[in-house]
Amino acid sequence: MTKTVTFTDPTGTGPDVELPVTEVGSDVPDRDIRLDHVPTPDPYYVDLGMQYKLALLEAVRREHFVDAPLHLALRGHMGTGKDHDLEQFAARLETPYYRIPLTGEVRDITLIGSVKLHGDGKGGTESKWEDGDITRALRGPAIVNLSELNAAGAETLFALHGLLDRHQALELPTGEMVRLRSDVRIFGTLNPTDLRDYAGTQTLNKAFADRWIIWEKSFPGEEDLAVMIERRHPGMDSKIRDLLTRLAVEINTSFTAGDARTRVETPMSLRTVLDRFPAGLRMYGATEDPMRSAWEEFVLPHIDQYDRDHYETVWSAVVRKGPAGPPFSD
Repeated sequence: MTKTVTFTDPTGTGPDVELPVTEVGSDVPDRDIRLDHVPTPDPYYVDLGMQYKLALLEAVRREHFVDAPLHLALRGHMGTGKDHDLEQFAARLETPYYRIPLTGEVRDITLIGSVKLHGDGKGGTESKWEDGDITRALRGPAIVNLSELNAAGAETLFALHGLLDRHQALELPTGEMVRLRSDVRIFGTLNPTDLRDYAGTQTLNKAFADRWIIWEKSFPGEEDLAVMIERRHPGMDSKIRDLLTRLAVEINTSFTAGDARTRVETPMSLRTVLDRFPAGLRMYGATEDPMRSAWEEFVLPHIDQYDRDHYETVWSAVVRKGPAGPPFSD
């Protein structure tokens, strides 16, 4: 009997979506390696609705658009959890997951592959084709995440056009056609294209952008952040947790402001809220004001000098002085 997983609408309005988990057959040449690429479920992950949306799209693909190229990209600022969403979707479906960063240094031969020389065991050499990152991922069941789409060079994007349109195949220099399997899904992530200092990013080529469905990924709100913190750090003092979530929301509201003259240029990312700041609280738990110490040592060093006044203004408005006593009950 086929094993399935059920995705539930967190709003309670939509119907459950049931999807079969992925089976990596014994006929897949790199089966053992591919199974190592199945992500481990994150016990601290909080689904804010993205898993359900991904499952809905997958159900639509399977039922009505089997031959249509419906590829999804998540667009959002740094630290909003885009890659984590896709990784945890793969974990729930028990699907091998390949995250392939498309930085400006990556070339099409790195992604697609090339002919390389190998020793023939007789003192000479022979040429053999060696798959690149994407080609390797396409040869078996996989969820492929082309991370940082708008940091890729033009030659990389054009090399992927045929894979992402109705042709749905990579044509290798050897003449081989690597077709998009029915058990492979291609996703992407990218940062918004605005005045932000996302080094190496650019506006997507219109022809390339048209090959994607693009969903926006926003920073979580105060209640969502509180749930995330409580799940990951259940012993955190409730007053500190509430102040931390308010700090993050206020700063990220300034970060996403439309007026470039007044907005800050660095957000309080999920990495800061869930990892770095709690680490600072642990380190400085015995000080007079652990929140202030964590703020100075784990938040402000990420902030440009010209933004620190604004950060300190938010701190003064929200916290001023952190609660007395140990930050954690454990």
